[in-house]
This record gives sequence, structure tokens and C-alpha cells, in this order.
Amino acid sequence: MTRKMPIIITGAGQRLGLASAKALVAKGYQVIITYRKKREDIHVLESLGVVCIPADFSTLSGVDAFIEQIQNQYTALGGIIHNASEWDSEESSTDTALLMEKMWQVHVLAPYRINLAFETLLRAGATQDGQADIIHMTDYVVEKGSDKHIAYASSKAGLANLTLSFAKRFAPHISVNSIAPSLLMFNHDDEPEYRTKALNKSLLRKEPGEQEGVLAVQYILNSRYMTGRTLSLDGGRHLV
Repeated sequence: MTRKMPIIITGAGQRLGLASAKALVAKGYQVIITYRKKREDIHVLESLGVVCIPADFSTLSGVDAFIEQIQNQYTALGGIIHNASEWDSEESSTDTALLMEKMWQVHVLAPYRINLAFETLLRAGATQDGQADIIHMTDYVVEKGSDKHIAYASSKAGLANLTLSFAKRFAPHISVNSIAPSLLMFNHDDEPEYRTKALNKSLLRKEPGEQEGVLAVQYILNSRYMTGRTLSLDGGRHLV
């Protein structure tokens, strides 16, 4: 079922967010995205009719400015996909306190404030479409932790827990679920040695590509009987 009400995808200027935006537009959805850097792909999305909003969720003022803009322009929403993310590590940070604050700001506080602020809009969207959805993009590391990305992993675990709490708060008309990817696609500059090592961490030993995440998004949006759950896209990594 294609929603009449618009769906927000945060951090959709590249990779999975970008692919999801294009796929939903192709299926007839109204799409709003946020981005931090205006890459060429943002112009492509705009040409497709996507509303593209610059937003910085690493600060509270940035989150609140985005919330105010949406509330001023829309009366109902069909869903929110929280895809905005940071991937900083302890090794690359000179201030671990700031690192932890940033990870929780982007991955937990921003979705938390946005979900609460848009509750009325989502309920209005559910009245129009029969259902509204929130999707949190978490991570496989929620299950096992990460010695190189400790702050990141902890914040994604916090986001996973928000899925449970908001599923309870927003039921029965707003469904809240998570997608927890492991490796979906490499970066262009990833070394061959790293690629081999990463592929060997899962049973299926493949780079499935962004489409695997897109299909997961579409599955959740089409589902009428799932909330408070996580779709794990890890190629059987938990069994290795």
C-alpha cells in the first residue's frame, strides 16, 4: 500500500538513505529527506520531486530547527525512517567525552525528540492512510559490541531500545520497528584485505548491496502486523 502522507528519511544524501528515497519515489510515495552536504545526488532527488531539507542532527538546535520546519509545513506524516548516522571511532577522536555525546545526540536524542514532536502528525497520517511507521536504522554491533567503535555501538543500542518503548507508546496505529544491517556495501576506498576480512565474518560471504536495505524498508512499510521488532541483515554473521 502506497501512503498518501509523506515519509521522512533522515540522512538520505547517500548510500542506503539515498537508495531508499529513490525506491519509494518510484513506487509513488511522497518523500522528504534531510542531508548535511549537498552532493550531486541531492539535485537528482529534487528533480524527482523529493523535498530535500538541510539539517544537522549533531546539535540540539539543529534538531529543533528541523522539527519546527516540518511542523510549520505539514499537518500529517506517513512515516519516519531514522537513517542519519555518524561512524566516528575512539581511535580517531581526541576527546572521548565529545565523541560519546555526539553519537548519542545523533543516534538517540535526535530520533527521540523527533518521534515525540511528530506524534500528532503521525497519528494524523495513520488516520489518512490506515497506518503510520517509524523505522530506526540500528546496527549489527548492537548484538556484539565493538572494541573500535564503543560510543557508536552503545548509541545504536540505545536506538534499538527506543524501538521497544515507542512501539508501546504509539500502538496500535503507529508501528515502530528497526533494521539492523551488518555489511551491505563497501566504500570505494576500502582496501582488498579489509574487504576479504569483512566478507568472511558472515556465513553468506557476500556484499548484498543497498537493495537489501531498500527491500527491508519496503517490507516494513507494507507490513500490517509487526511492531517493536528488528529485521537483521547480517548474512548469518551471528552464527560464525
